[in-house]
Amino acid sequence: MSVFILKANGESEPFDTEKLRRSLVKAQAPDDLITRVIGETESHMRDGMTTGEIYRFAFQSLTRMEKATAARYSLRRAVLDLGPTGFLFEKFVAAILATKGYTILMDQIVQGGCAMHEVDVVAYNDTELIMIEAKFHNNTGLQTDLKVALYVKARFDDLRGQTFTYEGKERKITDCWLITNTKFTTSAISYAACKGLTIIGWNYPPNGNLHHMIEDHGNQPVTCITSLSAHTKQVLLEAGVLLCRDLEKHTEVLVNKAGLSTAEIDTILREARSIYTTQ
Repeated sequence: MSVFILKANGESEPFDTEKLRRSLVKAQAPDDLITRVIGETESHMRDGMTTGEIYRFAFQSLTRMEKATAARYSLRRAVLDLGPTGFLFEKFVAAILATKGYTILMDQIVQGGCAMHEVDVVAYNDTELIMIEAKFHNNTGLQTDLKVALYVKARFDDLRGQTFTYEGKERKITDCWLITNTKFTTSAISYAACKGLTIIGWNYPPNGNLHHMIEDHGNQPVTCITSLSAHTKQVLLEAGVLLCRDLEKHTEVLVNKAGLSTAEIDTILREARSIYTTQ
């Protein structure tokens, strides 16, 4: 008999073991570990459980068994932990693009053809100038909808064709992005495709989505490290240390601001390396 669970958007659906299996495969869990986690999870299933409760149970099982896999499994939630506001998500997007060689500017006020606009992230290199609107949601059930796509497209249309000077060089916009940490509605996707608006969500487009930008290039946030306490994660975020790959360069934050011992720091660094070097 099927067990019905509650999704993040409030809808009810039968529990699908294959969805859990796919999420564990995506986290690069070996087959034997997948079997154990699914077995433990299914033994605790009951009608009315939320997807969040199922995630937490599977995550706790993974944390006991293999921390690096648990960190990869928790990646989407780790990005949510950059909230509750969108400021750190904007910095996270900027940090990802910086690893790709872009020069980054944040919270820029720029002149369009008809109005001034605040742009969350400006990224440029020798050939590209990208202006980015970042939309953060602190619940996986929330989606970026058509209304957001409409107003972002209108703002970007006012900016296209303008000339901007960065590092003494006049530049034209080569692309504009609307990026979010969750999903887009189908109407937002259809509109963006029709109007040529670049949109990037957790799993959209199929190639080059946010999940790929994080996993394929070792850009996991420090919030996915299971051996960090909530307090230490907050200390790191407040100090501007967002990526696991940058943690080793900022161990003074762990010593001076978090008060951790050498042994604790070694444990954290080992886990961080196991996360961003496994792609």
